[in-house]
Amino acid sequence: MSRIRPKNEVKRQQILDAATTLFTDNGFAETSMDNIAKLANVSKQTVYSHFGNKEELFSASIEQKCIAYDLSQMVFQPNDDLSNFLLDLAIRFFELISSKEAMAVHKICAFESESHPQLSELFYKAGPEPFILEVTELMDNIGQSGALAIKDARAAAVQFLSVMRGEAWLRLEFNLKDQLSDEEIRRYLENSVQFFIKGYSA
Repeated sequence: MSRIRPKNEVKRQQILDAATTLFTDNGFAETSMDNIAKLANVSKQTVYSHFGNKEELFSASIEQKCIAYDLSQMVFQPNDDLSNFLLDLAIRFFELISSKEAMAVHKICAFESESHPQLSELFYKAGPEPFILEVTELMDNIGQSGALAIKDARAAAVQFLSVMRGEAWLRLEFNLKDQLSDEEIRRYLENSVQFFIKGYSA
């Protein structure tokens, strides 16, 4: 039996969805709380009752995107296949950073960094920072299991995520005409996982 969500929760989700769409399509400066309210089909007062200001709503829209790639269910067990586990992690991460919303927000922060310097701070705290912390916990878990010789879990997490971005993300970032195929991206991720395992081999 499906759970019926309370009206307040439904409205909050409508607002978040509308905000994500407008921030992605128009940028931060060109998105107003009025426009968000209209697209969400709620009053402006309702938007403010859920989110105190546009910055808070921007941060919440980033968090919502990251939650879709939640890593809390990923726990490495000693009998797990390490290569498959790390490849799953790599694929989830690349799908997140290469999504339309993530690419748009990254460009928004770069483009509007002078007029709205707080955006980069909000983005980092709502997206990359929590993700790095989750991957750090996974790396610590892997190190404790003895599968890899990891002494600094956070450094290993940052190294892993940095390597997985690769050329495919750069091509997307610069909006190049020629993009890597899904097959090429997967092959790169597979090779990078083996590179990482070899580097931290116990």
